[in-house]
Amino acid sequence: MTPKESELILEGKGVTSVPSEVLSRTRTNAFSDAPPAGGRRTLPLVVISPGFTDPRSSLTALAEELASRGYVVAGIDHTYETFATTFPGGRLTTCAACELESDDFGKKAVENRAVDVSFVLDELTGPHSTWKGASLIDPSRVAMVGASLGGASAAETMLKDSRVRGGINMDGFMFAPIPASGLARPFLFLGQTVHSPGGQDTTWDRDWAHLTGWKRWLVVAGAVYASFTDYDLLAQQIGVNLGGDLSGPRAAEITRRYVRAFLDLHLRGKAQPLLEKRSARYPEVRFCAPETKTCA
Repeated sequence: MTPKESELILEGKGVTSVPSEVLSRTRTNAFSDAPPAGGRRTLPLVVISPGFTDPRSSLTALAEELASRGYVVAGIDHTYETFATTFPGGRLTTCAACELESDDFGKKAVENRAVDVSFVLDELTGPHSTWKGASLIDPSRVAMVGASLGGASAAETMLKDSRVRGGINMDGFMFAPIPASGLARPFLFLGQTVHSPGGQDTTWDRDWAHLTGWKRWLVVAGAVYASFTDYDLLAQQIGVNLGGDLSGPRAAEITRRYVRAFLDLHLRGKAQPLLEKRSARYPEVRFCAPETKTCA
């Protein structure tokens, strides 16, 4: 992240108590221009989509985890939806979408993101990809993971693009309902407890019955929206309290582990007991049963 991006993101989120460039000084475990490794058409592809106003870098901890496990990870900055995005060459775009007023903004936004993701898949798996590792991607093993608006967009993308075999919605309200005809591919809800059956968010209840394939509904005690991104981890390090009860490292570990379990199951065919019942290692994670409106 550039210093200007850091400044605009902190300003957009109303954080004024830290140096404006602090996010640009964050060290990661990733390297620019690392040579891709793997055999031809051997690596599954995961597209990650951040929350509204957030850049792709807000999901770095998850992206690094998946890349280190042999997934190709494509993070998307949805242009004009982020507080700041710098293009190669230095052009900076800001959040033009933040100025829009519309009663169905969320629905339009997820529909737009579905188009973005299909475009990215075309660019990565099409015959004229400019990414030097494109030949490593197995186009038959593609999934999408998103946070907040990005998570809500996963279902919409799967409805519009059959190349996406599975999806994860991390803490996103479902702005566009799943139609009665249903979505038959694997899907995971993973969020804070406001998404519990009968809770504050009723959109997961509404759409649950229309998920007709493999599905799970998990909530994480003590989590807040930022717990499923890098922001809770970073905020705690710089002294900003976002209201969660989980430590930043714990939140990151839970997110990484459950997302990877879903992907390993559905893109690699590896059995995942973690997704079958509550784990003693992760007692914060509860399995929800909408039929009884309980999570245990």
